[in-house]
Amino acid sequence: MEHKLFDSWNSEVLFLRKPCLKPSLRFFKTLCFHSAKGFMLKASCSITSTSSEEEIDAVSPKKSLGNSFSKLNGNGFGYPWSSSRKTYSLDAFEDEYGGIVINSEKLPRNANAFASILHVSLSQWKLEGKKGVWLKLPLQRSELVPVAVKEGFKYHHAEESYVMLTYWIPDGPCMLPANASHQVGVGGFVINEKNEVLVVQEKYCCSATEGVWKLPTGFILESEEIFSGVVREVKEETGIDTEFVEVIAFRHVHHVAFEKSDLFFICMLKPSSSQIQVDEQEIQAAKWMPLTEFIEQPFIQEDNMFKKIIDICIARLGKRYCGLQAHHLVSKFDGRISSLYYNVVEPEDFTCQGI
Repeated sequence: MEHKLFDSWNSEVLFLRKPCLKPSLRFFKTLCFHSAKGFMLKASCSITSTSSEEEIDAVSPKKSLGNSFSKLNGNGFGYPWSSSRKTYSLDAFEDEYGGIVINSEKLPRNANAFASILHVSLSQWKLEGKKGVWLKLPLQRSELVPVAVKEGFKYHHAEESYVMLTYWIPDGPCMLPANASHQVGVGGFVINEKNEVLVVQEKYCCSATEGVWKLPTGFILESEEIFSGVVREVKEETGIDTEFVEVIAFRHVHHVAFEKSDLFFICMLKPSSSQIQVDEQEIQAAKWMPLTEFIEQPFIQEDNMFKKIIDICIARLGKRYCGLQAHHLVSKFDGRISSLYYNVVEPEDFTCQGI
């Protein structure tokens, strides 16, 4: 006696009871025959039972696999199938630009399973008209990187704990945004009531700047503001507490570290303490230096960039120049608080407020 269960959408015979002889996560039209309890069962395999339950949970069908099991003869044994013939894909969500973001926390543990499901997922997303695909692989899942690259993914960027890869589905040039192109640095011009500038000598520097007294500088951290970053850098290197006044100027240069561009903001700060305590890991020495002595250093006088920066700072001290103050505003564009740097000159006062 032959027992058959027909798909309501077409005339293909759907297997139940046991997997195909050669299991695979790809889709096949193959027919498998297995006998059980005197019945001959026929089915066409879509996803076989070779993967672990955890790996099956990593795919995201239109209808949950856990709710798609059919029971046979009341024994509670079943296989995933869907009368709508929806394909199974990686767990993911759609972004606001019609792209796909794969859930990195629900990836198949087996690289072979990942390769098969990734291939099927890309085919499905292409049929659905999706665009870019974002795949974030944690460091502990680095074995999946060559699998994704073989499928056509490209490196986008990497951090300490993960690598981000992308895949552009439509024909034509990729429209996904590029990796961050800039690093942001800050320098603090700190001057006290004695007209002394806070300066440092770095422990590790190139030969051209060896022995030079310079302003405290450093890089902005992730999600850090310019005004708070420069205050932090000055505190870390010298132990001096300061108050941000304004951005005096900024420099823009290209092809620096790792071929990235660099933005460097010179900020004027007001000191609120005077006792210096250097960071011995980075700083060789630090001190308060008279402004005239600082300016007369050959390194300052012979460098057009640094000389202009100091000229601007002196003009600011003489109230002949206005820098950019930080103002916090909310935009309807993203609903977030942003820092907008600008200066405001009141009609009745055309001189900048002193520090």
